[in-house]
Amino acid sequence: MKIVSWFLAAIITLSLAMSVSANPKRIGYIVNYGTHEWYQNVIFGLQSRADELGIELEVMDANLDINKQTQQAEDFMTKGVDVLIMTPVNEEGVVPILRKAKAEGMPTVLEGNPAKGMTTLFAICDYDAGYKAGDAVGRILVSRGESEARVMDVGLPLLSATLLRSLGFMEAIAKHVDAVKVHELDGSGMIDSSVEVASAALAADSNINVIYGINDGSALGGLQAWRAAGLPEDDLIVAGTGAEGLAFLNEMTKEGTPYLVEAAMFPEGVGYTGMNLAVDLFNGVDVPEHKVTPTLALTVHNYAKYYDFDKAGQKRAINFANVANIPTETKCTKYASDL
Repeated sequence: MKIVSWFLAAIITLSLAMSVSANPKRIGYIVNYGTHEWYQNVIFGLQSRADELGIELEVMDANLDINKQTQQAEDFMTKGVDVLIMTPVNEEGVVPILRKAKAEGMPTVLEGNPAKGMTTLFAICDYDAGYKAGDAVGRILVSRGESEARVMDVGLPLLSATLLRSLGFMEAIAKHVDAVKVHELDGSGMIDSSVEVASAALAADSNINVIYGINDGSALGGLQAWRAAGLPEDDLIVAGTGAEGLAFLNEMTKEGTPYLVEAAMFPEGVGYTGMNLAVDLFNGVDVPEHKVTPTLALTVHNYAKYYDFDKAGQKRAINFANVANIPTETKCTKYASDL
């Protein structure tokens, strides 16, 4: 009887261990804007990790429509996916989805933006990302013998995340030199609209030496407007945010470019982390409310450690291992509630 009891206990223990370490079979991801290069790379990271773990990943695109995102979430719950991942179209609109998912016992993970009632989120620390870019720019200014930063901030004031990036950038520069925000613009996060508002701002006052963009399109749009105005680039520093795709690498690797700093957010690494977080939540692991993903000030001198960039072939490959080794914040220095 003792042998039988021991054997049964061993079987039960093994079964529990296997259930704890089991991977979900199917995961659904609803992206808010799937045509954007950032999210395409997030999906690449999600899929890369899903393939390694033998998980089926299905992706739906809400295309910035909260009603569509709600319907897609309901479809995924009806299909019975094991975990639901969402990038919210807006923070308020996903609250009913989270409430329904919780009522139906559907493990749900958010990407990028927090929402009331969420269980867990994977995202960067926005203030800290901006701060790292500002710190790098401040050091360059000091090395040039400059004592002042006159900044054109090509921002997106509708989102708390982008406001935090701009705040971190300005506060970091101010640690090195006198920092003045000459222009605070709404470029809508898109290159064309950023060119338009930056062109108007430069026509009014072009006495700046730093352009900061809250994403790649904003920074590149500001630089494009500067060049269209025929202004000299010798003393200009451009800093972007995101490392969303190929555009910043193409510009940063040009000879003599003023695009010197990128607050990299490594979207492929974000996706990879998000898949691991979804698996942990599925297995009942105690997950953090905010799983912080890495950010780093990239320059032409260090980008190759994290990205293999084929300029001729117009493609890049991320080094997941090196990105995973970047130290992350235990807690963000500032959140939206601090604004």
